[in-house]
Formats: sequence, structure tokens, C-alpha cells
Amino acid sequence: MAFNTIKAFTVILLISITQYTFAQSKGEVVVVKDPLVDSLIAKRIELNKARPTTTNPTNPTIVSSMGYRVQIFYGSDRKQAFGEQTKFKAEYPKLNTYITYKEPNYFLRVGDFRTRLEAQQFLNELKSVYPTLFIFREKINAPSLDGSDN
Repeated sequence: MAFNTIKAFTVILLISITQYTFAQSKGEVVVVKDPLVDSLIAKRIELNKARPTTTNPTNPTIVSSMGYRVQIFYGSDRKQAFGEQTKFKAEYPKLNTYITYKEPNYFLRVGDFRTRLEAQQFLNELKSVYPTLFIFREKINAPSLDGSDN
């Protein structure tokens, strides 16, 4: 019987000790951080207000919708893809260009055309300069309808 009493006392003692060690007391949390963190956050907020993105548009012209783009280049050479983009932007500075990479090739697509007819007319204009042209239906950044972009 004495052995069972000692065993019971030991179990109760262990439970009390564990309950005491896991008990949480209210305290104060002190955050230690570099003061540059706040200035970087403020700078990012400022930049997001100034520069429109698809998630933070400051201008109503950036609207994602389905439309068409003309692919003017594809190949595995990154430098050549960006060179073609520069060459195209020199000729057509108002048209947006988009480079995407799907292993192993880079694709250069241009324009944000609402209709296939607009894309086809532009493709016909480019035929003499670019040998391989294709029209793709994809999400575009739709241009404004008021004509102020032109």
C-alpha cells in the first residue's frame, strides 16, 4: 500500500510541475526591427501609387480581357528575342510588347487587339519585315475606347 501511495504522490507531483511549466503568463511583446523596414514599406506604397499595374491600376485603360496578339518572333536565344523587341519598339513605340519564356523558347508577341480583324490587318502590315507571324488569342490589356492613346 505504501508503494501505491508513493506512486500516486509522484504522479500528482509530476502533473503539478508540468501544469506549472506550461502555464502562460501575460506579458509584453517587444518587436526589434531595423528602422529601414518602415521606410522600404513606405517607398513601395509610393511606387505602387505612381506606377499602374494589373492588380493596382491607376488608369482605367488597364483592363484584362480576351483579345489577340501577333507573335513576331520565337527562338531559344534570349539576346535575339530582346534584340527583336528593341527593333520592333523603334518602329512601333506605341504598341506594347510581351516576351514570354516556355522552355526551350522565347516568344515575342505584340499588340493588344480587341478583334482578330485588327490583329490580321497588323499582321499584313508586318509580313514584309517579319518572316514568321502568328495570331494568338489570349488575355490582353485592353486599350481605352476613347482614342486618347493614339
